[in-house]
Amino acid sequence: MTQSQLSMLTGIRPNAISDLYNEVALSIKFDHIDKICEVLQCDLSDLFEYTPNKRPRTGKYLIIEEHGNQKKKRQEK
Repeated sequence: MTQSQLSMLTGIRPNAISDLYNEVALSIKFDHIDKICEVLQCDLSDLFEYTPNKRPRTGKYLIIEEHGNQKKKRQEK
């Protein structure tokens, strides 16, 4: 199936399908996951694989965004 066909069958914008295909999407809507699984007759685990981060991004490593783009490491108490 082409990206264009998947877009037409799911109603998801072609750019969103392309971003997912090329692994550059920063997020995905639950509704899109549901539609893709329905069209492809697959399970969530057929679409996604969890790969742990090389550097932790939570807990003491959490980055808190202030004023939009400014990032600052959270202070430990």
